[in-house]
Amino acid sequence: MKHLGIVIVDGVGYRNFVLSDFCAHAVETFDRVTIYSGLPEDVYSDLNFANLKVKELPVFKENGKTWFFRKLKEVAHLQHHKNDFYGINANLTKNKAVSNSRRAWLTRLVFSITRIFNSERSIKKFYGWQQQSFAENFITEEYFELLRKDQPNVLFFTHQRPPYLALLDHAAKKLGIKTCSFIFSWDNLPSKGRMAAPFDSFLVWSSLMKKELHYFYPKTKDQTVTVVGTPQFEPYVLNRYASSREYFFERFNLNNQYKSICYSCGDISTSQNDGLYIKVIAEALRDKQIPKVNFIVRTSPAEDGSRFSSLKAEFPFIKWNFPQWKLTRENHPEPWSQRVPLEEDLVDLRSLLEHCDLNINMCSTMGMDFMLFQKPVINPVFGNEENGLYNDQKYLRYSHYERVVASGAVAIVKNDQELISAINESLKNPKARLKQQEQLLDLQIGKTLEGTSERILEALLNL
Repeated sequence: MKHLGIVIVDGVGYRNFVLSDFCAHAVETFDRVTIYSGLPEDVYSDLNFANLKVKELPVFKENGKTWFFRKLKEVAHLQHHKNDFYGINANLTKNKAVSNSRRAWLTRLVFSITRIFNSERSIKKFYGWQQQSFAENFITEEYFELLRKDQPNVLFFTHQRPPYLALLDHAAKKLGIKTCSFIFSWDNLPSKGRMAAPFDSFLVWSSLMKKELHYFYPKTKDQTVTVVGTPQFEPYVLNRYASSREYFFERFNLNNQYKSICYSCGDISTSQNDGLYIKVIAEALRDKQIPKVNFIVRTSPAEDGSRFSSLKAEFPFIKWNFPQWKLTRENHPEPWSQRVPLEEDLVDLRSLLEHCDLNINMCSTMGMDFMLFQKPVINPVFGNEENGLYNDQKYLRYSHYERVVASGAVAIVKNDQELISAINESLKNPKARLKQQEQLLDLQIGKTLEGTSERILEALLNL
C-alpha cells in the first residue's frame, strides 16, 4: 500500500494544497492519503474521496524548556548568517528583547549564548536538546500514536517553519517514516530563522531556491532536493477559477469604460504605510493628476480591514475587496493561521489579476501574481530611517527582493510624485517591463504552472 501523509498547518497551505488539484491527483497516485491538519477537520468537508482521511492535530503549546532550546536553535542560525544577509540581520534585530519580563531575560541569555555558539554543530546540539524536551509534553505521545497507527510511507510537510512540526518529524523518524518538506515561500530561506526540523528531503520552487537551501543548510547537499515549482499559483491555470471581464465589472461594481488599478495590502506587521499609499492615489484621482480609473483595494487575508475605516469614509469612490477567508477557530495561539479561504475568494483574486490593468503593492509576492498575467507592478516604499515613516525601504535590501529591484521588473517609487508618475506611465505603456517580468518569473518559479501538483506527487512517490 502506498500511503501519503500530508501535514497542512494553516489557511495558506489549505489554499495551495486543497483548493488546487493536489488532493485530487494525490488520491489517484497513492492508495491511501491522510491529511494531518492544524485546521479544524470540518473545513475539509468537500474532499469526498474514499481513500482520503483527515485527522485534526491536537493544538501544541510549548513548555518553557522546549521554547528555550528552539530559540537557541533559531537565533544561532540568524547569528551565523547575520553578516552576509541584510534580511537575516533584520530578523535577528527584531528578535531582541525590549521588556523586563522573565521571557525577555531568557531571550537575552539566548543572544549571549549564540553570539559565541552558532555553528552548524552548535545548532545540531541545540536541536538535540529541543528533541529531548519533547518527552515532557503529552502532545508528543499523541503525535507518535497517530503516526504509529497510520504508518504512512512518506510524511509530507507543506510548510517548514511552525514549531510543532518538529514533534511530528521527531515522531516520524522514530517510526522509520520518511519526511519531506516543501519550502513554503520565496523569502523563507534568506530572511527567516532555522526551519523546524532536519527533514529527510525537500521540494523547492526553483534552482535558485535549491542553491539557497544548500547554502543555509549544508547537510542538504547529501539529501534529495527536487525542483517542482509551487502550487501557490496553480489555481490561475485551473478553469474553475476563471471569470469573464463582464463578471469582473459587475462583481466589483466598476465602470466598464475605465481602466482599473488594484492596490494589494500587506498586513500591518510589515506594511504599515498601506493607508498612506492608498490616500496618495485617491487624492491624485480626486485632483485629476491621474486619468479616471477604477480604484480597487484588496486587503490582507490576515486582517479584517478595520484599519482602513477612515479611508473608506473619506474616499467613497474606492472599491474594497475584503478577502473571503473564514476564521475557523478562535482562542488559538496563532489565530491568523486559522483563517481559511473560500473558493469564491480565489475566483475574486484571479478576476482582479486577469482584468485589472495595474497592481501597486509594497514589495509583496502579489507582484508575481500580477506578472503572471502580464500586468505592470509598482512598489511604493516611502519610509526610511530618517523621515519618521515606517521604514519599508529596508525590504529593498532583503536578498530575495534585491533580485526583483535589480531585474527592473517593477517600478520602485519613494515619494508621492514618483508614485503618480509611475501610475500614469504604467497605464500608458503597460508592456514596458514585460521582458524583465518574464525573466524574473523564470528565475523564481522554476517550472510551469500547469502540472505542478503532478510534479510534487511524482517526487513524493519517488521517495
